[in-house]
Amino acid sequence: MVITTLTGIVALLFYAGTLALQRQTINNGAIRSNTRPGTLWAGFIGVSAHFFSAGTLIYRDAAYHFGITEISSLIFALIMLLTLLSNMRRPASSLILAVAPLAMLSILLSLSIRSTYPPQHIQIGIAAHVIFSIVAYSLFSIAVLQSLFLAFQDHQLKHHHVARVMRWFPPLQDMERLLFELLWTAQILLSLAIVAGFVFVSDIGAQGLAHKMFFSLLAWAVFAVLLIGRHQLGWRGNTAIKGTLTGFAFLLVGFYGSKFVLEYIL
Repeated sequence: MVITTLTGIVALLFYAGTLALQRQTINNGAIRSNTRPGTLWAGFIGVSAHFFSAGTLIYRDAAYHFGITEISSLIFALIMLLTLLSNMRRPASSLILAVAPLAMLSILLSLSIRSTYPPQHIQIGIAAHVIFSIVAYSLFSIAVLQSLFLAFQDHQLKHHHVARVMRWFPPLQDMERLLFELLWTAQILLSLAIVAGFVFVSDIGAQGLAHKMFFSLLAWAVFAVLLIGRHQLGWRGNTAIKGTLTGFAFLLVGFYGSKFVLEYIL
């Protein structure tokens, strides 16, 4: 646990540095340019330490511990990594300001709250289902943050706060393009996770899996309709935002709802 705590502290320090550097970028009015290399380096070092801390929490005593705090720390490490990678492709610096504090909170919770969820031994097929699910969930989480930024950006533009929008956000079209890139990628991974679940999970009704699968299928259907509507009908704006939030709400209930009941109530 000493290594876990130390790497968690290292991650916190570098995430704090990433936030400070990103704030400086925004104050200098460079929000629409690519994220500075120093900010990315600090973020990637923090992510590496975060993954190590989360990994040693999850895999210990020759078993996997998938409690809420442990798995949340891993998910936010992945969200932070994907956010940094997205910033290498196109300006999306505002995401860093939203994700980094949440990643820091997940580290603090994972180090201070020990889960009582029973350890598990998993096979390759189940591991594939878990990995696809975690990556998909992480991408959908970033998409939700992006949709909230879109909603805020649209609200500011409608109230003629153009200067504030220009300072804090990339162009609206770029924001929407990134949102749907995230949704397409996450939907593909969610599809793979659902298929892997049906193929490799022998008892869907065990440990709340039926509950998770039901809400995962609901979320998949919502995102499928949204993506088809975008492709065929050009859906955007409030429709895209509401669709993203609705689909993610189903995922949230399915994933955290069942885990909370199993871990803290039953």
